[in-house]
Parts: sequence; C-alpha cells; structure tokens
Amino acid sequence: MALQMFDKERTLQMRQKLIGQSCRLFFSHEPLKIVKARGQYLYDENGTQYLDCISNVQHVGHCHPSITKAATAQMELLNANSRFLHDNIVQYAERLANTLPQKLCVFYFVNSGSEANDLALRLARQYTQNKDVHSHISTNTLDFNVIAYHGHLTSLIDISPYKFWKLEGQKEWVHVAPLPDTYRGLYREGHPNPGQAYADTVKNLIDEVQNRGRKISCFFVESLPSVGGHIILPPGYFPKVAEYIRAAGGVFVADEIQTGFGRVGSHFWAFQLQGEDFCPDIVTMGKPMGNGHPLACVVTTKEIAGTFTANGVEYFNTFGGNPVSCAIGLAVLDVIEKEDLRANAVRVGSQLKKLLKQLQAKHTIIGDVRGVGLFLGFELVKDRVALTPATEEAGLLVQRLKERHICLSTDGPWANVIKFKPPMCFSMEDAERVTEQIGFILQGYTSNIGLKL
Repeated sequence: MALQMFDKERTLQMRQKLIGQSCRLFFSHEPLKIVKARGQYLYDENGTQYLDCISNVQHVGHCHPSITKAATAQMELLNANSRFLHDNIVQYAERLANTLPQKLCVFYFVNSGSEANDLALRLARQYTQNKDVHSHISTNTLDFNVIAYHGHLTSLIDISPYKFWKLEGQKEWVHVAPLPDTYRGLYREGHPNPGQAYADTVKNLIDEVQNRGRKISCFFVESLPSVGGHIILPPGYFPKVAEYIRAAGGVFVADEIQTGFGRVGSHFWAFQLQGEDFCPDIVTMGKPMGNGHPLACVVTTKEIAGTFTANGVEYFNTFGGNPVSCAIGLAVLDVIEKEDLRANAVRVGSQLKKLLKQLQAKHTIIGDVRGVGLFLGFELVKDRVALTPATEEAGLLVQRLKERHICLSTDGPWANVIKFKPPMCFSMEDAERVTEQIGFILQGYTSNIGLKL
C-alpha cells in the first residue's frame, strides 16, 4: 500500500473541505503530514523523522510488532461481539484485575475514554440514586479558569469545566472544587499540609451543597490532571476526599484515561501515588490501553455492579470487549512487562526531569518543572512572583521545536505548560536531545532573538 495518495497540499485542501473544522490539527499554521511511525518516531511524506513527545495513546510505541501481530492473528481468526463466549475477554479482565486493588473486580469494556466515563457516571448514579457531581476548577488572582476534562459526550461536557464554560455553562447539579495545584493554587508548596487543606475545600463544598438539599452521586477526578497543566496532586488528598464523599453518600471515580498502564513508572495506576491503601470505587481507563486501537474500560466493585444489574436494563456494547480488542489489550500488557517499560519510565522520566530542572536554573521563564515517570510538564511564566503565564512564548517554543523535528504541545488553562507524554519506549538519548534543543531556543529568548514571531 502506498504511503500517500495525494501531495500534502491536496490532502490539506480535502481535509478542509470534508472534515469538520472543529477537528483541529497539530501545528495548524503548518501541519505535519505523517505517513509512517515506529517506536517514538514519526515520519512525514518526505521521510523526515520527528521525535514524538506527545503520543501517549501509542503507549508502548507506534506500530509495535507484537501489537500488530496479535491484532492480525485474531482478526484472521474471529472478531465478533461479546455476546458470544470467548476466552480473550475473561483472560484480559483477569490480567487487569491483577494490577488493581482486590475490590475492583467487575469490568465493562467499551471503545473510548468518553464511553468509559459516561458509563462510570451511570454506575455512580445508579448505585447512589443521586445525580450531583463534584469536579475541579482552577482559580488564582489572574483570572477564573476551568480545568477538568472527562470526554466529549454531552454527559461529560456537563461535568467538564474545560468545556462547559464555553457552551451552556455550569449545570445546577455540577459542583466544582479548587484544583489542588501547589504551584499557583490556593495552597502552595510552603503550606504544611496542602493535601488536607484542598480536601477541606471539597468538604466545605459538600456541606454547602447538602445545605441546599442536594445529594451527591460522585467525585469525578483525573488521577493526575492533564488538561489542568500536568498537576501532581499533594499527598493525602484522595483519601480525605474519598472519606468526605462517601460520608455524604457518594462514590469516588478515578479517571485514569491519560495516566494509567504504568506511565508514572513507580505504580501501574496514578491513583496509587496517593497511598497503597487508597482505592477508588470506580476506575476508568482508555487511550494507552489499545496502543492506538479503540479500547477502553470501566472497573468497579461487586456492590456497585450489582445495583447496575438490578435495574433490569441490559448493558450491551457492540464492539466493547470484542476478541480483537482484547487480544490487542493483552499484547500491550505483555509488552509493558517484557520490555520493563515501567522501569524505563522511572529511569528516563527522572533524567528528563533532572535536565528540565537544570534548564529552569538557567532560564527564569521556566517557573516550574513537575511530573512523575513519563508524565511531565514545565510551566513558562513572564515572572516568577506574579506567575504571569507566558502563553505566547510557550506556543513559539513548540513551533521552534517542531522546526527542529521534535513534536511537543502545550496544556493548562493558559496553554503555557509544555507537556511530555511520549511513548513509553522514550530513551535517555531522546531526553538529552529534546532538552538540548529547548536550551538552545531558550538561550535565544534570553538573548532577545529566539522566540520572536
């Protein structure tokens, strides 16, 4: 099969004509046409190689031969929906269960993270018989900015401040708490116990909601907020919030769609960073799960699943848990284990963070470096006191890196956080290369020559 049918300009023209304009491209001012990929590298129509620092979906590497082999073998044998008995779905569920706390043992397979989060919301509401949802926002003296994002379905836009403030606004059954950001949030690094302090803001919100006669179904949270700017939550936050939410009759939902499957290195799931004894009531997973194949899942307790069954309405997902998807999911787990990718995330992530910290010491525009494993970000600010976001500079840095054949992107409410979520095969050499190029560009900025339009 040819790597391309049309030249780049023709492809762009056809996309602009045929594809909805709200479906945006990376580097929209001069988009890349990618025709091939392998590992952590992308290749354009001219064969130019780009280092991919952003494709967390291709978790174990683009076009990993073990994944493509497993997919092809199962596709040639059988692909049917999950109403037929098949070994793959139960074997895959068992393998996933082995990575999770014991009480999380009932699985529902779907096709996307949005589907998973929508189902999690249904489970929470069915179990609690309540509707109201708690989510996250970010506030500081500069502006009011929204953070949490859980998907593009209507039900999820309603609980995602990142989206709903741009549309119909906040529903009366959605309640937003301050994002536990210790860099620019309400309680910062010098606070003696920011985890407790931020949890208490949730408790205050619960009290306020209950005083208005409303009842809570769940606290819905990313285990590490990504859209919020790659935030590392303070220790103790989740356990205390879970305690408060459960006391109010709700359940705790951990969204692992961005961060699961060993990206943090030290643990398989990011919620485990909050303590070995902490266990959510519902966990959702997606993106990296199928290494690019549409595969996602919800896992919960027997008690919550039991109430969902007892409502008498069958849950059926045509493609969720099909034999091909589960074969791919199993192959991803095999590669994570065989190639020791969690240990690689620890080694390479630690080195990348160290190198970024060294750049921070040289360049005052880098206000903060944060992250764990291969979930990292650094925040650009105009000054380190007021923390004024350097949004334009962040965008220009990404553009300059693309010109040096490195793909990065921005995140955060002001798009001033440069984020790293590369394939887990990202190497020490890759870390050295990208930080060296960032250093060159920022040196030019310091000299007032490098980041100009």
